[in-house]
Amino acid sequence: MTASFAGVTLDRPRIMAIVNVTPDSFSDGGERLDPAQAIEDGLRFVSDGADIVDVGGESTRPGSRPVDAEEELHRVLPVVQGLARHNIAVSIDTRRTAVARACLDAGARIVNDVSALQDDPALMPLVAERGAPVVLMHRAGRAEEKYAVPAYANVVEDVRRFLVERARACEVAGIAHERIALDPGLGFGKSVQENVDLVAGAARLADAGYPVLIGASRKSFIGRLTGIEQPRGRDPASVWVAVEAARRGAAIVRVHDVAGTRQALAVSRAMR
Repeated sequence: MTASFAGVTLDRPRIMAIVNVTPDSFSDGGERLDPAQAIEDGLRFVSDGADIVDVGGESTRPGSRPVDAEEELHRVLPVVQGLARHNIAVSIDTRRTAVARACLDAGARIVNDVSALQDDPALMPLVAERGAPVVLMHRAGRAEEKYAVPAYANVVEDVRRFLVERARACEVAGIAHERIALDPGLGFGKSVQENVDLVAGAARLADAGYPVLIGASRKSFIGRLTGIEQPRGRDPASVWVAVEAARRGAAIVRVHDVAGTRQALAVSRAMR
């Protein structure tokens, strides 16, 4: 039987499109402050081949400042409502119970939390109560502190251990195993080599028995590897990393360039 996540079958690598509605995200901040533009872009991404649309209202760029729940909700709720009306699998990228609750009520299907349900103690019980699928991400430190730089003994094993522990805590709280996905959190306090190792180690993360989500798109480690300073200029390399992550075992890739990623994944499947 083919596994699925939030109603999306995982018979092939799936694409999660990024729709940031923030003024300060590292790559596309300020582009979608108008909800109509964000909804239009989300619909276009689905037309281009996205299986899930991830809506976020708080930047995680190193050095960014947190926003309060009211402001975050003001940014994301109209977009979630607009996309959900089209029966799209919408993910809400949030750390806050109030935001998640309102967005689930509005039709979001997935909670995607960069803190792995740690920042807001009430969020795990809400996810369990609603039966919502959840993405648990590994993060070292916080955005406003420009993240920590831990000394990993083995980055793949250390991140895997953390994520499995969080997944098991979720299961104890009543979140079903099949509703949990793991994201190693590329960037977020990892060196260039550690990010590369995590992509290469996607199969090791996946063998824990949960779908793995890899979000490498336009990140600074790609800039350091390629010498491309402008995040938008990193799309070709980002597509390659997404394909490599899928080849190594990622079930979902989170991207900005949906059309390019869809084409590259289709060719990769044919080649295999």
